[in-house]
Amino acid sequence: MATTETAENQISALNKLIKINNDRAEGYKKGLEGTQDADLKTLFTGYVAQSQKNSAELEGFVKSLGGEPADSTSISGDLHHAWMDVKSTFTGKDRHSVLADCEAGEDVAKKAYKEALGDTDISWDANISSAISSQNQGILSAHNEVKALRDAAKS
Repeated sequence: MATTETAENQISALNKLIKINNDRAEGYKKGLEGTQDADLKTLFTGYVAQSQKNSAELEGFVKSLGGEPADSTSISGDLHHAWMDVKSTFTGKDRHSVLADCEAGEDVAKKAYKEALGDTDISWDANISSAISSQNQGILSAHNEVKALRDAAKS
């Protein structure tokens, strides 16, 4: 059984990841609006679903620890989405720009997962640690795919 302080630290870290996944889903929804490319629409739809699945899994862990799951996006995510809206007005939502915005969002997600997994103040339960690690692998894979597509669109 986790101590109250340990549980609070875990809940806080999990809620941060929930918000990051909510940001990510919203970002890819913006990406869907910003592209006519069928391959990107398919990819982004998959990443929206992945983010929603990640959030749902993390919400279950928060509840099991006695916490209240986050149900919003982060302030930085809101600012990023607003920036994407403004930028798309000027860039005409070309493939490279949409992918560059998505990669920037993936960088934020990668950082959040790395921080959660590397936080020495948190002793994760094996099930939670395994889930976060698995989600992290999915985020890394998505980042690499988006980056490769972005680089290909540049040439």
